Amino acid sequence: MAWFFMAAGVFAICGAAFDWDFFMNSRKAALFVRFLGRNGARVFYGLLGAVIVVLGGLMAAGVILSDR
Repeated sequence: MAWFFMAAGVFAICGAAFDWDFFMNSRKAALFVRFLGRNGARVFYGLLGAVIVVLGGLMAAGVILSDR
């Protein structure tokens, strides 16, 4: 489970850093792009991805216990 979180976080960071059109034009990202602008949404997704990676790392280290 922890590796899934870390992979998802890295995907979000890469989508923001490389400005992938399919990532930023997705239906779920459209709300953030509309309110924050494209660059603001990139910053948001980069930070969100970093938080998810950290949480996944803490789960892998056993600091945060998962139910599995």
